[in-house]
Amino acid sequence: MALLPLLFSSLLVASLADMTGKIGINYGREGDDLPSPYKSIQIMKSMKVGQVKLNDSNPEILTLLSGTKIHVAVTVPNEEMIRIGSNETYAEQWVRNSFIPFYPNTLIRFVLVGNGVLNSDIDSDRIALYDSLLPAMRGIKKSLNNHDIRNVKVTTTLSMDVLQTTFPPSNGTFRSGISGTVMPRMLKFLNRTKSVLFLDVYPYFAWSANPKNISIDFALLRGNITQTDPGSGLVYTDLLDQMLDSVTFAIEKIGFRNIRLAISGTGWPSAGDIDQIGANIYNAATYNRNLIRKMTLNPLPGTPKSPGVVIPTFISSLYDENHKIGPGTERHWGLLHANGTPVYEIDLTGSRNMSDYKPLPPAENNEPYKGKVWCEVAPWVNEVSLPSAVSNVCGIDNQTCAALAPGGECYEPVSVVWHANYAFSSYWSKYRSQGAICSFNGLARETTVDPSRGRCNFPSVTL
Repeated sequence: MALLPLLFSSLLVASLADMTGKIGINYGREGDDLPSPYKSIQIMKSMKVGQVKLNDSNPEILTLLSGTKIHVAVTVPNEEMIRIGSNETYAEQWVRNSFIPFYPNTLIRFVLVGNGVLNSDIDSDRIALYDSLLPAMRGIKKSLNNHDIRNVKVTTTLSMDVLQTTFPPSNGTFRSGISGTVMPRMLKFLNRTKSVLFLDVYPYFAWSANPKNISIDFALLRGNITQTDPGSGLVYTDLLDQMLDSVTFAIEKIGFRNIRLAISGTGWPSAGDIDQIGANIYNAATYNRNLIRKMTLNPLPGTPKSPGVVIPTFISSLYDENHKIGPGTERHWGLLHANGTPVYEIDLTGSRNMSDYKPLPPAENNEPYKGKVWCEVAPWVNEVSLPSAVSNVCGIDNQTCAALAPGGECYEPVSVVWHANYAFSSYWSKYRSQGAICSFNGLARETTVDPSRGRCNFPSVTL
């Protein structure tokens, strides 16, 4: 029996051997005027992208990837997962329609079933997702086996939100709602099928939520700071390793010791809202360059808990995507602008010396901004989309836009942009404490310049 863990480990290492030193990229398409799939794949080849993760199984993209050396992870979206998990027939249909036509000419290595299914506690809206995850994973794996396809790993993608405790790493534990139910069953599936667990791991979020107690150098993987875990005695030189090992410790507490991890998404935003500390080009370039250097070292470092292991790693993302909802950082994770030009210099092979890069613009927002902030129409917005947005915002609360009524303090000038600036600032300032963000489906951004230019009293937020 003692040989089984060694046999499992050797088989898994062999199956991941072709991932060594190959940095991956997330290829999302939630943006205006992005390069075509054909052009995007040419760009990836020129950047020497080793792996690409798709948010679906787009047939055009999979066809275009045929014959390239780029390894591929495809995703079964949550809505498809529910259907597939309801009946094995649908799993077979998915494999026949979304996998078989492209494999093996397209080097599909992972099928990621669902995205972030376990990131939130179960409620009435998520019961179908929870109930479908494992049946869908099993159904797709069974169908692949029936087609004699056994070197493709079936797994899912989770975030650090699945953990209840993360620090120090040796205290890592899964949330109580999943630790005794779905996690053991899912880990048993991954263990039996020699698969890996994909995780979104973003040190940026951990640092920006607690910048006083976490060194930015530690978060940026500079390697110039050490921390010792008092529970395990392991010594850490960066936050990424701490986050990964906290998951490994949590997995071991459930009884599994051979589950390997992959990073489905990591990176650092190059810009964001004014109240989003540390989102700048300097930090983004520093993090991703250090990440690439770390993940392409020979021999591989692994983590303090799992030294020398292969960790497939996908950087978020290929492009800035202006249609992504949420805070401003969501639209600025790209290595490239939407037009395909670099946000900053990057070498995905890890062979370029740090000293060979051109100087970066200084990091000017590593300390929290203090002062007034307004919410205004973003300069790239087409005005035709504003009237309905203003109507929606003003319709939520009849006091939000009272000053815009004819004869009101801010009614003039009668301009859709003027009225939108007031409506967005008014609503955001009133409901920010309840979670409202200055986005309005990508139509707005934060500003430190009063959009009214003093002509009337626009509501603001004081940071």
